[in-house]
Order: sequence, then structure tokens, then C-alpha cells
Amino acid sequence: MDSKRMRRALFAMIGIFLLLIAVIALTNLDTVMSKLGLAEEPEQEMEATEEEAETDSGQIGNDLSAFLRDETFFDEEPRFKSIETYVGRNVFLMMSSVAKDLRVMVVDSTGRLVTGAPFTIEIQGIGEYTDEDEDGVIYIEGLRAGEYGVSLQEQTGFHVPNTVTTIQVRQEIEYRVLDNIEYLMLTEDDIDPSKEDKAVNGAEEDADGSENTQMQFANGGAKLGIDVSKWNKEIDWEAVSDEGVEFAIIRCGYRGASSGALVIDPMYEKNIRGAIDAGIPVGVYFFTQALDEVEAVEEASMVIRLIEEYDVDYPVFLDSESAGGSGRADGLDAKERTAAHKAFLETISAAGYETGIYASRNWLNDRINVTDLSEYKTWLAEYAEVPAYDGYYDMWQYTSRGTVNGIDTNVDLNLCYMNIDTSINHAKGAAGYSGVVNGDSGNVPTTD
Repeated sequence: MDSKRMRRALFAMIGIFLLLIAVIALTNLDTVMSKLGLAEEPEQEMEATEEEAETDSGQIGNDLSAFLRDETFFDEEPRFKSIETYVGRNVFLMMSSVAKDLRVMVVDSTGRLVTGAPFTIEIQGIGEYTDEDEDGVIYIEGLRAGEYGVSLQEQTGFHVPNTVTTIQVRQEIEYRVLDNIEYLMLTEDDIDPSKEDKAVNGAEEDADGSENTQMQFANGGAKLGIDVSKWNKEIDWEAVSDEGVEFAIIRCGYRGASSGALVIDPMYEKNIRGAIDAGIPVGVYFFTQALDEVEAVEEASMVIRLIEEYDVDYPVFLDSESAGGSGRADGLDAKERTAAHKAFLETISAAGYETGIYASRNWLNDRINVTDLSEYKTWLAEYAEVPAYDGYYDMWQYTSRGTVNGIDTNVDLNLCYMNIDTSINHAKGAAGYSGVVNGDSGNVPTTD
């Protein structure tokens, strides 16, 4: 009896299960027939489905990459700059102003000018300016004094800052070191020295053949010194010191006669360190090709940056001479040249350093208004037994054909009539001086 009941219950369950399957099959008859290949969809219905797929902005069928071919999938206007820009070289703006002008420099993360690209800046309320020569510098003059906002436009291959930088443009020149001047300072690897380093020694052209080329130690109270640059090549400063040389004036740099680039003398660091380590007091000089007061302030700013870590006992001299007649500043008249020189000297003096002019006799007489620069030192270059220059001078370069142990080339020899106290940094105004006139020792009022 129990066995019969169990069989009936089992058959009932099987029947219910089959009935359930039948109901499901009937409900999804079209799908089942399609899966078994026993039915076809009407052609019109398939065409409608394809049209819907073509207008769908999401996934198309089972093709997961179909959205890449859909022009409407992405925004028409990108929210960010191009991928190329963001993976490019980072650049930044550095700016300075001397007076009614603005110099904008595009630099990279290593602090070097970025060249070879036509960067464009926008000055708010003024307009756009492009670096046409692609040297990394954009210079604008004739601006009114005030605050300006500057932005750098996007440039292919570079990641530019999406910010506006402000700067104050001055009305009048302030004789102070320019911020970020180091970004304008180049090495000779960056330029063509054969075109840029073109100083021509006017004293050699004026020499009368009577110069004394020997080292003059016994010349009253004057001290004997040398001046050197890259042209003197490697120098054994210990040997120079053993010769009794009492000071050295070292070229720290020059402005290019063609391009106007600010260039560091390639031997400057070796020379100034070598001289100081050998116990020889030093000064420096810079060959100018400034066209105006603004460029003169730049030159002075460069010099101060180069010497600020050293004890400079002798003055900072501005080398004023020709670049062979074709130099960018050779055509200045005496008034223009004097104004530029004064700006250099004022800036050096304002930084606390003694300063002056180096020039030949004829250059001092004809190419500079010396009376306008009388408060500064004068370093005369005249190759004669007795100078014919009839003005005051504090130092005399009496030959360019001297010989000194430790220097393989000929070297300039100088007599200094200033009383230099080398026990105190001369940059702090420790020394007075007595000068000479017409080649004879003479007393000049002591200055601080």
C-alpha cells in the first residue's frame, strides 16, 4: 500500500514538471524556434534593427570597441589640452622689467631658455607677441608703468602653465640687480664665439713703440698686476703668485658683438678660483656691447651674479672698446655710450662694489664723455713709456706683450695706484686711492 502511494506521488511530480516545461516553451516559442533554426525573422524587422544599431551611441552588438568608431561618442570640445601637450616638455615664464619695458623668457625645468619654438604670449589688455626668432626671449618696449598680466599660449610639444603671471613695469630705471638675470646668461657652447667675442684693443692701434714690456715692480708705490681672459688659456696661478704678481683683473664675460647675447668667459671660474686660492687679490672686467641703459643694467646684473660668491678686492671694470667697427654698439655716439656706461656703473655701485671704466687714450678722449663719469675709477690702456693721456687714471695697462711665469701666452701688465686694503672685502668700500695724471705720481683726493 505504501509502495503504491509512493509511485503515484512520483508520477504526479513528474507530470507537474513536464507541464511546467511545456508552459515555458509555449511562452518563448519564437525564441526557441529561432535557436533551433526553424524560423526566420521578417526582412523588414531586421532592417529596422540595423538602423537602431547604427544610431545607438553605446555598444553595437557584441563589438566592445565599436564606440571608437562612433563620432558622436566623445564631446565635440575637449575639456583638456592635447595629449601631446601634456606629455611634452614643461616650460615656464620668467619676466623682468627695467623701465617701460618687459622681457619675457620661456625656460624649462632645468632653468635654460627654450629655443627653436615660436612661443606666443598674451599681455592682458595689450595684445599678443610671438618669439619670431625662436630664441626663447620676447622683448616689448614702450609700455606704460603699471601691473600687467601675462600668459603663455599652448605650443605643440610643450606643456605650458594654465595661469596668468603678473609683473610690475617700472616708469624709471632702478639701478638694481635684475631678477632672473641668470636665465639670460649663456656659455660659449650656446653661441658662435668667432662672431660674438670681437673686442679690438684700441691701445695696440695707438701704440707708439716705446712701451716697456718688462714687469715693473719698483715703480713708486704702484702695485704690479695682470689682466686675463680665455685668450690666455690655462694658467698656473701658483707660478704666477711666485713671480710676485700682486693682483689680477679677470674677465668674467662679454656681450656678443653680433647677437647681443650675455656670455660667460669660459675660463672665468678657473681663473678667479685659481687666483684666490693662490693668494692673489682679484677684480673683474666685462666687455660691453650695450646699446642703451636697459642693456647696461642687464650686463651689470650678470657681473654681480658672477662675483657675489667671491671676495673681490679690486674694482669691477667695464671694458669699453670697439668690436672692430661692425659691433652692435660701435655706432653709438659719445652721449649714448656714456649714458649706457653710467647705468652699468650705477648698478654695480648700488650693489656695494667699487667700479670704473677701462679704455684706451683715444677712446677716453673721443668716444666717452669722461667728465660725466668722473666719480668712477679710470683704467687707462696706453702702450708707451710715458702715457700721453692728460686725464686722471687709477690704473695703467702699459703693455699687452708682457711675459709671466705660469702663463704661456703674452699677457697684459698693469700698474695700480689705488690703495687697496685686501684684508677687507673691497666690495664693502674699504679702500681709498691716490691716482696719477700725465703719467706722474700725483695726489688725488681720497675717496671711499
